[in-house]
Amino acid sequence: MIYSLYPVLKDAIWGGEKLKTVYGKKTPLPRAAESWELSCHPDGVSSIGVAGFDGSGPVPLTEFIRIRGRSEVLGSRPAAFASFPVLVKLIDAAKDLSIQVHPDDRYAMREEGASGKTEMWYIVDCEEGASILLGFNGAYTREEVREAALNGSLPDLCCRIPVHKGDVFWLNPGTLHAIGGGITLAEIQQNSSLTYRLYDYGRLGADGRPRPLHLDRALDVLKIEKPARLGPIGRKEYHQGYVRTLLGSCHYFTVSEIDLTGTYMGFATPLSFHCLTAAEGNLLIENEGQRAEAAPGMSFFIPAGAGAYTLRGRAKVLITTI
Repeated sequence: MIYSLYPVLKDAIWGGEKLKTVYGKKTPLPRAAESWELSCHPDGVSSIGVAGFDGSGPVPLTEFIRIRGRSEVLGSRPAAFASFPVLVKLIDAAKDLSIQVHPDDRYAMREEGASGKTEMWYIVDCEEGASILLGFNGAYTREEVREAALNGSLPDLCCRIPVHKGDVFWLNPGTLHAIGGGITLAEIQQNSSLTYRLYDYGRLGADGRPRPLHLDRALDVLKIEKPARLGPIGRKEYHQGYVRTLLGSCHYFTVSEIDLTGTYMGFATPLSFHCLTAAEGNLLIENEGQRAEAAPGMSFFIPAGAGAYTLRGRAKVLITTI
């Protein structure tokens, strides 16, 4: 069975219009900064419905899992987690995001009673000259980092990396980072919204006050080092009709890119569901006689144990599993 995913849209002061105008996301929000494609997070639960079926409409993903059963829907690997392990987003950064860091599980649970955050970025599109900040460009003390955050010079200490479509970046907890303006990306992350800001360009929030920083906790978890892992972890595997690349993998999620020029056959075993996100181009998804058309920015859910499914067309597709 093929299920359509219906995202939760989020506004932010740095967000833009591309998720609405280019990727067809429907929302009354003035900006669409983030589209939570696959989410069971309390801050925003995405919905799910049978692809191409206009019956009773989509239901919250959490409810769908409760009714159908965790193991049956998610697979034995995701079901082994205490909570849903992954969150898949599309992000449109019209302006620079704050310079921030995420804690690991141990610190987050001890200090916040929550999960930490490991994440991966896949650049879906970007303007010419766009860049990200990732890690530091030299060796600094924590006192120097604190002072730079307070006096506005922190960007000068960061490693700035130009980006291009299809680039991949892995962010372990403790990695200093910021998405730059003019970038649309897919973020596949641990199911957490825990973020510590070090610097925010002096911007004001909706209440007219500077957005809060979290310097003490950020410095507690910060790793003052150069970026460690850039690019996909696997080599390109060339096949007739597609090229498959393992982009990244950790305890919480595994992500592959299918560069489709003809036909690809995937297989959803009882171990894990498959989340398909179309990053570029158009394709047809088929499973057990059911067909669904996918345009850029659309996401679909294949339950664990669904068996073979087929992708046809010319497109780039991200497949997230556990």
